[in-house]
Amino acid sequence: MRGRSLLASVNPSGRGTDESRQPVIIAALRSPICRANGQLKQFRAPDLLAPVLSSLLESTGMDPVEVDDVIIGNAVGGGGNLARYAALQAGLPMTVPGLTVDRQCGSGLDAIALASRLVAAGGDPLYLAGGVESISSAPARAHRNDDGGLDFYARATFVPPEFGDPDMGVAAENVARDFGVTRQRQDEYALRSHRRAVDAAAAGKFSEEIVPLTSNGTLVDTDDGPKPSLRAPLMARFPAAFVRGGTVTAANSCFDADAASAVVITSLKRARSMGAADGLTVLGCDTHGVDPELLGIGAAYAAERLLSSSNLVADEVDLIEFNEAFASQTIACLEHLGVDPARANLEGGALALGHGYGASGAVLVTRLFAQARRKYQETGASALGLAMISIAGGMGTAALLRYSRL
Repeated sequence: MRGRSLLASVNPSGRGTDESRQPVIIAALRSPICRANGQLKQFRAPDLLAPVLSSLLESTGMDPVEVDDVIIGNAVGGGGNLARYAALQAGLPMTVPGLTVDRQCGSGLDAIALASRLVAAGGDPLYLAGGVESISSAPARAHRNDDGGLDFYARATFVPPEFGDPDMGVAAENVARDFGVTRQRQDEYALRSHRRAVDAAAAGKFSEEIVPLTSNGTLVDTDDGPKPSLRAPLMARFPAAFVRGGTVTAANSCFDADAASAVVITSLKRARSMGAADGLTVLGCDTHGVDPELLGIGAAYAAERLLSSSNLVADEVDLIEFNEAFASQTIACLEHLGVDPARANLEGGALALGHGYGASGAVLVTRLFAQARRKYQETGASALGLAMISIAGGMGTAALLRYSRL
């Protein structure tokens, strides 16, 4: 049962379960996702997150004093419990505490998973949960030498050296090699991600989930990553970025981004008493460890175990949001589950939108909520969704959610 949490049977409405212990997400929002050192570079992590939290409170009409805790994932911030800092900055009362979670890239999704488990423990609590990353303003980090001098480093070590601790791009090459994912397939997948995101943005499909921010007097209300002009010949010109003669390039890898995303999560009983119209029932969560040399495959094993425990196969899932850190690992994970990669990220993913580290897992849930709600409005059908993210150090987290009217 390591890392596993089955929170309910797969039931569209939650009826037949203990409604006071059934976690449900009743609102989800995010900031624009913008390239690091770009449009949002003036925002520190709390500055990105606080407007999202306050917008969630406003959109649900709930009294801030009713919030039991604020649980936020973050990977490269400066510590100091930014969940508490952002909660106060968002106008929550001093009585509301905050908890910051670090599971690196999985932090945002794991914060939501933790909140779900706390709801399942009982008491009808109400949480704000999600993730944030300001890569632009992340502090410089250094080890202190014996002589008191500082040895600055670009990234933390994730595992003891005897386990291998490859850089992310090198690990993506390892996955491409071991799972037979060619350069052509990686480029094709990345190009499709951009095209889908461009089309979704043009159709206004991101607008209702984005909390606009004002940067240096300029309104930032759209993601700046998707490239309408990207074409296959240009993709093919990019050289290998991490391993000589490799297949992983800057074009089929994500870019670093600044972003925040969060949800309101409570029990089904309390959601109904609040008058919530719809929500994402959290059916289960799972985190799984894998070989750190193949860290990009972690999400597949977490999702595989979660689906098996839920008596489901991947083909029964309607919507899949996978954090596209690299095309190689995205393809490998989805095919390990028996999923056609074209079925995932129907409105583009991190290859086009960017990867905001600790925020990205929460962005997956926000994207699922928006798409599932739209699907219901268009067809009247409730959607089963799967959020998946692979994590530095050789891990992956997955969450299974069902959209329904409450």
